[in-house]
Amino acid sequence: MTAATVTSPARPATPAGAPSSARRRRPRGTSRLTPGRVALYGVLVVLLAVFVLPLLFALSGSFKPRADIFGEPLRLIPSSVTLENYTNLLSSQPFWSWFAMSVGVATVATVVSVFVCALAGFGFAKYRFRGKRVLFSVMFSSLAVPFAVILVPLFVLLVKTGLGTPWFALVVPWVAPAFGIFMMQQYIVQSVPDEILEAARIDGCSEFRTFLSVVLPLLRPSLGALAVWSFLQSYNSFLWPLVIVSDVNHYTLPLGLNILFSSENRAIDLVLPGAVLASVPMIIVFLLLRKQLLEGLSAGAVKG
Repeated sequence: MTAATVTSPARPATPAGAPSSARRRRPRGTSRLTPGRVALYGVLVVLLAVFVLPLLFALSGSFKPRADIFGEPLRLIPSSVTLENYTNLLSSQPFWSWFAMSVGVATVATVVSVFVCALAGFGFAKYRFRGKRVLFSVMFSSLAVPFAVILVPLFVLLVKTGLGTPWFALVVPWVAPAFGIFMMQQYIVQSVPDEILEAARIDGCSEFRTFLSVVLPLLRPSLGALAVWSFLQSYNSFLWPLVIVSDVNHYTLPLGLNILFSSENRAIDLVLPGAVLASVPMIIVFLLLRKQLLEGLSAGAVKG
């Protein structure tokens, strides 16, 4: 008894001159290089050079002797590496005092700002109360008011009330930024369903307990994005510390570096190492919160 032979059905013949399916299909992950894409890559390369080259120049110049910083031809790789600029900066200027002031103020301002903005955004997003629309409109409209407009009234108010101490006054402008409140309100509307809040209330949680235990864990991406933004705003602030701080030992890094740059001999050899050291906290904050930052920035694009 012979076994039956199973034959596969014959494939239809491909007409002569017709392109095969293998040729028509393009492997996944590959894209056609069009003139528009080439132009886009060119623009991105130019922007990358604009942002990266000054940083490389500052890093390179911080290790050069003063006479070689602006020497010709301009070289990114120092011909002779020296740490004299760093030692002169740390020995002749209260740099660590400026550094501690900037990092401490920025950290306190960021923690307070993130918590206050999240709480205010939660109130605007999930509660109904009289005057809500008017209050939200006033808050949102404050985005159009430049900080220079309220600088003098804010300074007079703090001085008259005896609250002009640097550690308090430097934090005040960043406690409840309108951008942060609006950002948190939008994210809470999209990401926190009312059913979860109702379930927490049924379990006996108070409103504040619901906010701490239920809402805040759901806001991690937006909290990270807001924390990075708040830290950079406070850390890089120049105009407000220039008005409110008078003691050199209480200067922030932008003020301290400005003094060195504005001096009679323009101490570029001290400004460059100071700028390099000043960038370290911002890089650390970005590396620690980069995941939350990217998720928070892309949340509005992927959620309906």
